[in-house]
Amino acid sequence: MADIIIAKARPAHAGRKFANSYVALETAMPCSRISLRAAPDIAPKLAKPLGLKLPGLPKISVTKKDRTALWLGPDEWMVVDDDANAAAELIAALDGYDCSCVDISHRNMAVLGSGPGIESLLSAGCPQDLSIKSFPTGACSRTLFGKVEIVLWRYEEDAFRIEVWRSFSDYLWAYFLDAAKDTGN
Repeated sequence: MADIIIAKARPAHAGRKFANSYVALETAMPCSRISLRAAPDIAPKLAKPLGLKLPGLPKISVTKKDRTALWLGPDEWMVVDDDANAAAELIAALDGYDCSCVDISHRNMAVLGSGPGIESLLSAGCPQDLSIKSFPTGACSRTLFGKVEIVLWRYEEDAFRIEVWRSFSDYLWAYFLDAAKDTGN
């Protein structure tokens, strides 16, 4: 009789890490993400079911406990929750509201980058001014890194969360490692 082998699902790049004296990079733990679209006049009504207020200005994020809403456009937000099973709960809570919400938890993966050289590393592939004055703590943006679209969120002065589609994650990770060679010089 043949042996039965069951494959275990792992998050993209599970356990992948890099560190030098200037930057540290690691794959974020799995989480829930929803893409939320709603007219600006509807957004305030979504605060109660979401458990947090949606930011109404460009480059702003709002965090409450383990949930963050990132402003991506006048009618678009990414809601990230540390609970990997929260997406269904979020979508159910928004049922009946005039909005669109889609679970994108498995489409994306995230890299956490930190350290005194993280701005320099990200500037190697991102055209935005990432200085603390122009991109302060709490700032977020959909932008480019190299040839791929990312969502960049500065959650601490020297720490960023970089959201990327899983299909581009190998490219992003390789670019980060190459940029890290020059970081801190």
